Amino acid sequence: MFDKILIANRGEIALRVIRACREMGIASVAVHSTADADAMHVRMADESVCIGPPSSSQSYLSMPALISACEITGAQAIHPGYGFLSENAGFVQMLEDHGITFIGPRAEHIRIMGDKITAKDTMKALGVPCVPGSDGGVNDVDDARRVAAAIGYPVIIKATAGGGGRGMKVAQDETGLEVAFRTARSEAKAAFGNPDVYIEKYLQRPRHIEIQVFGDGKGRAVHLGERDCSLQRRHQKVLEEAPGPAITAEERARIGAVCANAVARIGYAGAGTIEFLYEDGEFYFIEMNTRLQVEHPVTEAIFGIDLVRQQIRVAAGLPMEFHQDELVINGHSIEVRINAEKVPSFSPCPGRITQYHAPGGLGVRMDSALYQGYSIPPYYDSLIGKLIVHGRDRTEALARLSRALGELIVDGVDTTVPLFRALLEEPDIQAGNYSIHWLERWLDRHYS
Repeated sequence: MFDKILIANRGEIALRVIRACREMGIASVAVHSTADADAMHVRMADESVCIGPPSSSQSYLSMPALISACEITGAQAIHPGYGFLSENAGFVQMLEDHGITFIGPRAEHIRIMGDKITAKDTMKALGVPCVPGSDGGVNDVDDARRVAAAIGYPVIIKATAGGGGRGMKVAQDETGLEVAFRTARSEAKAAFGNPDVYIEKYLQRPRHIEIQVFGDGKGRAVHLGERDCSLQRRHQKVLEEAPGPAITAEERARIGAVCANAVARIGYAGAGTIEFLYEDGEFYFIEMNTRLQVEHPVTEAIFGIDLVRQQIRVAAGLPMEFHQDELVINGHSIEVRINAEKVPSFSPCPGRITQYHAPGGLGVRMDSALYQGYSIPPYYDSLIGKLIVHGRDRTEALARLSRALGELIVDGVDTTVPLFRALLEEPDIQAGNYSIHWLERWLDRHYS
């Protein structure tokens, strides 16, 4: 087992990893930019190292600075959290060259799943169901027309690299295809430095369902059920719950076994998430995230398993502490992402926290790096906390979420808390009857 781990991240996810390290008796090293010198993850870690100025490119994304921090502190491994360098195959290779363990999958798996066309081809070969679409990239408008005509409109054009909704455009018919194609390529080039795109059938009312998988890197893997992440704005998740309210036990077992078998066959190590669009009882592969997800706490809540602890164990060469037949769902869990944003524009709202009180009580977990007097810097993501609740069933989880939102106090900045209070009043949310398009249509009705 490792003696010391460096966390190459900030905010709530850095705190999350620090807590796991402390429970395992492992020393933790926090890294920070000059803008994060007073951040909670810096205060909580056993050691801290400043790795650069506020800009992410000169601090949290600086591979030489992170490796130097490991060498200075004697850290044997790096946990990347999510975002930043968590899915950078070049970083993993660089760490290996310096004798530092990356707590995550091997570089080859990150590289395969980082390119959506390669990922789709790989998953097809492993028996994972995929959305009908182009075989590889689409190079010009004429090629796009041929593919779209073959699979039928509407279609969605996607960047082969990147994510977060950038480089994605929908064409309802042939008239709008050329503009959508050229816009998607332009956005992909600007956002990811790669203009390549591919085309898929655009589903009308799908849900976004993701399967949590975990492999030991030696040919054994399990699945930990699904999360429903369908409440989204501009392809960004807002609320996640597990198990999915629309998924049956039979469907869960079927798609879970397919996913676990796929990652076992490639010798995948650690946590991963296979994302699907789900419609009319069918699952269609979107992508695989080769890291810990923001929404991992809802899976931890219903299975009672610390996924970060398991990541660390597997990276150290130890076995997983559970088998598939031991993974039994207990109750229901919901997470809402608390952002420092002004609704309805969703513009970032950095500033000083004048008062903060985290909710508590049975079945309530608040993952946040906030404290009274903390100044949210303007340089990073606007996520400031995750409120996770767990109940015996979905009804109890919703009631607990409503109660916890009422207890949460974040003064000094605007947050998305009022949005969640309003959403909990909606009959569709109470019934779990929503698709990936539901939230944006609701926002249009209420704020346009």
